Amino acid sequence: MDPVKRSLVLLSWSAALCGAAELTAVHSVYLLPMSHGMDQYLANRLTNEHVFRVVTDPKMADAVFTDRIGTAFEDKWAALNPPPAAATPPAPATPPAAPKADADQPQSGIAGFGDAANKLTNPATNSTLGRAKGTIFLVDPKSKQVLWSTYETPKSLSDSQLNRAASEVVSRLKRDLTPQ
Repeated sequence: MDPVKRSLVLLSWSAALCGAAELTAVHSVYLLPMSHGMDQYLANRLTNEHVFRVVTDPKMADAVFTDRIGTAFEDKWAALNPPPAAATPPAPATPPAAPKADADQPQSGIAGFGDAANKLTNPATNSTLGRAKGTIFLVDPKSKQVLWSTYETPKSLSDSQLNRAASEVVSRLKRDLTPQ
């Protein structure tokens, strides 16, 4: 074997071992909602087969299962884990000023109908159009690195097929967690 091929093989083995080491550090997982309720089937399989401890508080998770990565994942994770609020000094106790009418802004006939409070920042991140169905990712929430992924699509959306697909995903995960 020539030195270039040998170094490529060595590099790929070391990368695989490094990824396996990160995967074995995971003990508790949080499951983000997935299409067709796949998160529920995965949670059932993960707990029944004692692969990971499934937590309902995202702050307690070592890793997160999701079927979306990129901005869709980051936006959802940021909504679940808002950054801690900066400590602000208390405002001096002054009586509130009377609201002023601004001549430049149009006046609404009905009070309280200003900007909507629950506007989506980017509706496209909630869309399921154009994303691959059946891909499952295990993501480190701190580094945002994908620790593990697989592709398993159910033959139909029946309960038995979703359960079979979740079982196959967990079987692959168990194989990858087992040292060779």
